[in-house]
Amino acid sequence: MFNKITVVGAGNVGATAAQRVAEKNLARTVVMVDVVDGVPQGKGLDQWQSAPIEGFDSRVVGSNGYETAVGSELFIVTAGIARKPGMSRDDLVKTNAGIVSSVAKEIARVAPKSIIIVVSNPLDVMCYVAMKASGFPKERVIGMAGVLDTARYRAFLAEAMDVSVEDIQAMVLGGHGDTMVPLVSYTTVSGIPVTQLLAQDKLDAIVQRTRGGGAEIVNFLKTGSAYYAPSAAAVQMAEAIVLDKKRILPCAAWLTGEYGLTDVFCGVPCKLGKGGIEKIIEVTLTPAERSALLASAQAVKDTMQVVG
Repeated sequence: MFNKITVVGAGNVGATAAQRVAEKNLARTVVMVDVVDGVPQGKGLDQWQSAPIEGFDSRVVGSNGYETAVGSELFIVTAGIARKPGMSRDDLVKTNAGIVSSVAKEIARVAPKSIIIVVSNPLDVMCYVAMKASGFPKERVIGMAGVLDTARYRAFLAEAMDVSVEDIQAMVLGGHGDTMVPLVSYTTVSGIPVTQLLAQDKLDAIVQRTRGGGAEIVNFLKTGSAYYAPSAAAVQMAEAIVLDKKRILPCAAWLTGEYGLTDVFCGVPCKLGKGGIEKIIEVTLTPAERSALLASAQAVKDTMQVVG
């Protein structure tokens, strides 16, 4: 258990993440920071009042400033505007870059030894903004992308095969967007290669649905975006760090030569523990997967040019 975890942003993703962190008793105090007066305070109080029912002792508090977050060991950054129908993640880049940069500077001021999990979109570029603005080393700035994308991929596969999601092992790499790379060659159902269980055309359709998973939800909601699965993904990463679980999870990491990629945040398998990213795992990809990963990383670099 950490002493304090702070969630920045008390919207749907942030508030749900704070509740999940509290219910898992990952920190003695869970802080929600948001610029809107009263919102984090009200939601924090509501969550704390659920503690006797849900059986957790994490104290949830809300604040409009960062002084309450002093000394936090971990930050989950969800601040920024959400996508609207027809809007790509890249459309968000300029507005959210300013927000995330400001947040990262405050984090560095009040908790210079903390770890940052970035959820704000466009995810990979916001990781870059957070790392530059905070001055933190690369192992302490991590993007939540692959865990969510992999969950969507596994859910769609489970639905198509009418099997438990628990039996599906899979991983999605690359940027968090239309160019993400589900690794079909590493996808199994209780060790059975998925290619033995699903026809190629069905697999191709699931890969495409995974890439558009976020947009599919946005189109249904019309005035919002996904938050149950994104918050669950961020908290799974937080749990791996807090409990030093050494889990191998696909995360957006700053690459310095791994997979032939340099100076870019991109989703790759990472070992998460108390130090943040403790190791980047390099796996053998098929020629098509490697080509797709390189193209995905280039798409991230193209968007990075917008923020310099």
